[in-house]
Amino acid sequence: MEANLAMIYAYTAVGVGIILAAAGLGSALGWGMICSKFIEGIARQPEMRAQLTGQMLFTGGLMEAFPMIVLGISMWFIFANPIAGAFTAAMKAAGG
Repeated sequence: MEANLAMIYAYTAVGVGIILAAAGLGSALGWGMICSKFIEGIARQPEMRAQLTGQMLFTGGLMEAFPMIVLGISMWFIFANPIAGAFTAAMKAAGG
């Protein structure tokens, strides 16, 4: 049982690493797209720079919230692993 529980923790750590990497990559790509469209908008209409700056920062802030939510969920999986808890409860119920 201990070996299986250790494997659950190991797989959880790998899964959390992949999830965090995907969130970081998505955030970087999102910022790249936001900034490129911001510069494109300024190039088309320079007089709209102030309004576009506000919209870019607001949208970027909303986009940055996603990795923070993912980080919170990942920490929950690491520190309060529901999969390991369910496995332990199932093993106790099975008498093992």
